Amino acid sequence: MMCRGDHSLLSVRDMYQADSLAIKSGVSGISLMRHAGQAVAQAVCDIIPEGRVLVLCGPGNNGGDGFVAAAVLRERGYEVQLYSMLPISEFEGDALHFALEWQGGVVPELGVENFEQADVIVDALFGAGLSRPLDRACCNYVKWSRQKRVVSVDVPSGVSGDTGNVVGDVAFRAEKTVTFSLKKTGHCLYPGADLCGEIIVADIGIPKEVTASLSLNCQENHPDLWCDQIPRYDYDRHKYDFGHSLVWGGQMSGAGRLAAMSALRVGSGLVTVLCSESDKLVYAVTSPSLIVDGHKDPLVLRAFLRNKKISAFVVGPGAGRNDAFKFFVATTLKDCFVPVVLDADAISVFEGNPEELLSLLNDQVIITPHEGEFKRLFPQAQGCRLERACEAAEKAGCTIVLKGADTIIAAPDGRAVINTNAPYWLARGGTGDVLAGIITGLLAQGVSVFDAACAGVWLHSDAAQRAGSGMIADDLPNGVGESIVPFRGCE
Repeated sequence: MMCRGDHSLLSVRDMYQADSLAIKSGVSGISLMRHAGQAVAQAVCDIIPEGRVLVLCGPGNNGGDGFVAAAVLRERGYEVQLYSMLPISEFEGDALHFALEWQGGVVPELGVENFEQADVIVDALFGAGLSRPLDRACCNYVKWSRQKRVVSVDVPSGVSGDTGNVVGDVAFRAEKTVTFSLKKTGHCLYPGADLCGEIIVADIGIPKEVTASLSLNCQENHPDLWCDQIPRYDYDRHKYDFGHSLVWGGQMSGAGRLAAMSALRVGSGLVTVLCSESDKLVYAVTSPSLIVDGHKDPLVLRAFLRNKKISAFVVGPGAGRNDAFKFFVATTLKDCFVPVVLDADAISVFEGNPEELLSLLNDQVIITPHEGEFKRLFPQAQGCRLERACEAAEKAGCTIVLKGADTIIAAPDGRAVINTNAPYWLARGGTGDVLAGIITGLLAQGVSVFDAACAGVWLHSDAAQRAGSGMIADDLPNGVGESIVPFRGCE
């Protein structure tokens, strides 16, 4: 499978820099704005073939895009009302050019009736760089738009293009959001990801060389980023070519079983579970494909890892929280020479002393906290989820999978990936154990640490999509087996 496509995400600062570099390269700002407005108009046409459109134009370049969209829609036979926050004479630059070109009237004030009469609202008020709450009038426009079909320019007004957070109390909810060249991080982070609706990325003429020249460390998760690392099936491969995963089975055997079966289904050549004597039968009847062995003292674990050719190890699902387990995790991390996934109790057992765990982590470790676990481990981290995950990964020196609807994978070298294919119904007990097992199975197959985390999160979400909204965690391992097939070179 050929991997291609640019899935980089822009910050607001990157966006301004890209516009500036494009203009310096010879692309006119008027051309960029004309193409942007045309893309917005096309999004409206895709919603309704005819009808009444209310275009809300703000004071900056978004307003200029709105003037272009209004003109295009008027030419195509739509009934267009245009509202401008500024008198036309007060616009500047390229926006002034298109404001002066507008041949229709300008509505000086808006009431609820303007919104009631419109079939589609074009929200061209504020773009991704908004840093203050919407004023009272704009808050009314949000309220009056709630039952209407909305097309937003760049981001829904009121949403931060960097964080996805609502700046203040309210923001528009769009059916479609038209952005330009590349998505922004705020398009992928909640609640922005929800408020944007369908995101249309329009090519407005910014040369690809411009975006390629930017130092972009954040990407949207996609198989293009990691598919080449998934080992292919071939006639000369054997089980050890696909690695040997080790699962630490704890007090809650269900969690360990989910992790183990997920490692198997994602393609680990072998999976061994270490568990208590009382749980051996439970694991043995789970699947005859699992190898079941007894718990190992951490002091003899290193020899076991070598003798059994273990290539990845997951610790934490259902493990329980006690001093003995804490000692096991600490000793293992000091002496382990294979990639390790720390999940659930392997993180929470250090709740009283997070610095102890942080001192043990390295670039061969992946930790998979949910928001609550993350806050206990990194209580000083500031900013939005993306900023906090990146700060924490640098501090910890390991890869962090900050779980949530917009799961973030952050590496200690500054790279970050935001996952966007997770269905809401993944919020089920046990799904985190499945994710830990998937990532471990990928590590066992030789996928690099950061890419295994990214691939694991995407496959986990894809499996949930396949399973449907009625799924439970038990349904995911089989779905994972289906999700990875296209990347094996056997379709």
